[in-house]
Amino acid sequence: MCLGVPGRVIEVHDCTATVDFWGVRKEVRLDIVDEPVAPGDYILNHVGFAIRRIAPESVGETLALYEMLLREGENADDLMTSDVRAEIAGTV
Repeated sequence: MCLGVPGRVIEVHDCTATVDFWGVRKEVRLDIVDEPVAPGDYILNHVGFAIRRIAPESVGETLALYEMLLREGENADDLMTSDVRAEIAGTV
């Protein structure tokens, strides 16, 4: 399954950014993102690459969807929740 995870850009350094994913900070490549990003922007990350910048008007809805997925999947054996958690942890 190909799944991206949203995160908030903390810092930008040339072709990488420090991004916060629910309290987990990771370095993400910016080589293929669809438009420039700046601190405070939200991006969709897939296996260490920002694949798109999330439009400011969509951030709230996007985060709410992922938070619901993570909350509801805490005690379930849900593959999508497992994929999101693995992406955040950097194990995929």
